[in-house]
Amino acid sequence: MSFTQKSVFASLPRTERGVSIVLGKDPKGKTFLYCNGNSVIIRDIENPLFADIYTEHSKETTVAQYAPSGFYIASGDVSGKIRIWDTTQKEHLLKYEYQPISGKIKDIAWTDDSKRIVVGGEGREKFGSVFSWDTGTTVGEIMGMGKSINSVDFKPNRPYRCVTASEDYSLAFMEGPPFKFKLNLKEHTNFVNAVRYSPSGDNFISCGADGKAVIYDGKCADVIGELGSPAHKGGIYGLSYSPDGSQVLTVSADKTAKIWDIGTKSVVTEFKMGTDLMDMQVGCLWQGNFILTVSLSGFINYLDINNPAKPYRVIKGHNKPITSMAVNADKSTIFTGSSDGRINYWDAESGENDVLSGKGHKNQIQDMKIDNDDLVTVGIDDSFMLSSVGSKSFGSTQEKTDSQPKTVSTVDDTSVVACINHLIVFNRGRKVSVHPVKFGCQCAALHPNKTEVAVGGPKSIFIYMLNGGALTEKKQIELQDKVTALEYSPDGTALASLCEDKCCYVHLLPDYEQLFGNKAHTARALCVAWSPDSKHLATGGLDNNIVIWKNEKGRYNTVVTVASAHKQSTVNKVVWLDNNTVASCGQDSNTKQWRISYS
Repeated sequence: MSFTQKSVFASLPRTERGVSIVLGKDPKGKTFLYCNGNSVIIRDIENPLFADIYTEHSKETTVAQYAPSGFYIASGDVSGKIRIWDTTQKEHLLKYEYQPISGKIKDIAWTDDSKRIVVGGEGREKFGSVFSWDTGTTVGEIMGMGKSINSVDFKPNRPYRCVTASEDYSLAFMEGPPFKFKLNLKEHTNFVNAVRYSPSGDNFISCGADGKAVIYDGKCADVIGELGSPAHKGGIYGLSYSPDGSQVLTVSADKTAKIWDIGTKSVVTEFKMGTDLMDMQVGCLWQGNFILTVSLSGFINYLDINNPAKPYRVIKGHNKPITSMAVNADKSTIFTGSSDGRINYWDAESGENDVLSGKGHKNQIQDMKIDNDDLVTVGIDDSFMLSSVGSKSFGSTQEKTDSQPKTVSTVDDTSVVACINHLIVFNRGRKVSVHPVKFGCQCAALHPNKTEVAVGGPKSIFIYMLNGGALTEKKQIELQDKVTALEYSPDGTALASLCEDKCCYVHLLPDYEQLFGNKAHTARALCVAWSPDSKHLATGGLDNNIVIWKNEKGRYNTVVTVASAHKQSTVNKVVWLDNNTVASCGQDSNTKQWRISYS
């Protein structure tokens, strides 16, 4: 009995308004890098549906950059730690780990010989450091800034230079090695968000929150001029040179991206990315023939110089924790909902995806179920929605819940919502009945024949009869701890439950005879799902693991444990695509598929 990872639908970059996103460039031109949570995402640039995920930082990652050799990646996190790790092996073995500054690392750069690294960010004693990659010893001193460093870069050839961009509105220019402060550059009137050298090293450009993009001589830092006056109507959050260095891409909060001719300092192409707040552009990368930008939504846009009106490809997904998941009847499409209220639908095989259109929930999607063509969702905005699976759009049917909803269970046209203080029965999206409860609902499951409802509370499962929308309490099953999840088997013969004591219980109907509860998780289990043939269970929880269970001689035992299925991340939901394939989603914003073998 074993498992293999079938696929991963990777998260998008984690974005924040007013903060630049750095996309790491691959010197071999095959992939690009970005960060989300504790992970560094290595994404194929030609086919971005393929991705590798490095999750070894104990704190939230912020930036990652390839060494010019292509053999190593340096990644930084919010604690000021740098990890240098191998790119040639699947395991990405750690080479070195350093603590160059005491706060968040915002940018990283390597010298062209892959021997020295400069980092910049936040700190108490200093805002940056330059050191040897293999010993960690300093090779100079980063000085001249009064506030945090937002961006750093090296001149890509000798004589080496180092430049840093700061929130004190200035740049610091250093010569070396060993690198020593030479002068401050004060052309900006607001935060300097990014600075980059041209591929030849002849010049470098800085851009800032003042909308200015200033060109400097690469060797002596004399000001050559500006792009436009100013370059953008809003703050500029990133820039990237063309491979030959004759042009540069800039992206801005004014929701545009522009390509400039550096020689004439004029715009060659302007890309208007939209009109919504989420269309602000916060990062970019020009790598080979690919021109990428990142929107505030986290979407990655592939720009087309020949058609600036529309990106030829937009990579969508989630960049916030995924809190709910469901699969359509023929198992071809996976729906996922996240903590920001976004719902995506994914082709289960290819990973191609898009966002549900229309006006949806205003906050976290708590739970979702699919019944025929209905996508049933409940949100932390205290609402119940009925949307269309076929049209891939939010529906107009929306009802307020009487208290905050926790879960929803749906069969045919009937839905039961477990709220903190109420049980609510819906039919075709319309409220049929409301039943106040005093025990604090945690979850609920509707029997496949719609005659019974199981409700989880503190140390008990309450079984209700359902008749004409009315609920009548039938029996109470006492357990050892708070119930966290419930699910009836598809054939209606069993009820699975999870508790905070890490146990999985199964009760056999019609009398709810309890089979022995078993522990397999090392922390609280949160989600449970039955295989389509009702023979296996999948559970996930706080321990990052997925556990597959099987009924063996009247007792459910562990048959497969997918350890660290979502590394350093809670497994929030699991669903079965067939009797051998489990899909999972987690706090890490990733969706994964696992192939289970029982032989």
